Amino acid sequence: MAPRVLRAEERTPAPWKNGGGVTSEVAAHPEGAGLDDFAWRVSVAEVARGGPFSTFEGVDRNITVVQGAGMALTVDGDTHVLDAPHEPFEFPGDAATGCELLGGPIVDFNVMVRRSLMSARVRIERGPMSVRPCPGTRVLAVVLEGRAVLHRAVVSLGRFDAVLLRDEDHASFDVDGVLAVVTLTERPGLPGH
Repeated sequence: MAPRVLRAEERTPAPWKNGGGVTSEVAAHPEGAGLDDFAWRVSVAEVARGGPFSTFEGVDRNITVVQGAGMALTVDGDTHVLDAPHEPFEFPGDAATGCELLGGPIVDFNVMVRRSLMSARVRIERGPMSVRPCPGTRVLAVVLEGRAVLHRAVVSLGRFDAVLLRDEDHASFDVDGVLAVVTLTERPGLPGH
């Protein structure tokens, strides 16, 4: 299979589960899954004001500030200050979580996985890199800043454009900016998705 290119301009923003903001889904599995039945979901959100996060039972989350001064997240009573861009932070989606913006609106990058089905790892790349998913693994590469070029197809990727790789696809990227590489792995012993 060839890597699948997912363009930012083709996304339709949707309200958050709790109605407190707007998100744009980059990709989810299974395709067409809603907020209550995804195995994994990756999105970009514009956050205009602080407040409570939506609760997602049985879900692990990873959030990365992309733009703005950052936020303080209080997760089950513990405060974590996310004031540097492009530093992923993991927390349980079913924890009571509140957000306080540190200096105005922000944009963040979100990865959510149903912990009984999947695990996720987010790494940030700032230069040339290549990736080849193993069986049972999907890799989603998303341009957070600048541009990237997908070599095999000679495809130029702009901000928030993404490439989904699966089934041992191989891809090399030239990155002039910041690329988030999300590795999504099925939990052992599960049937294939």
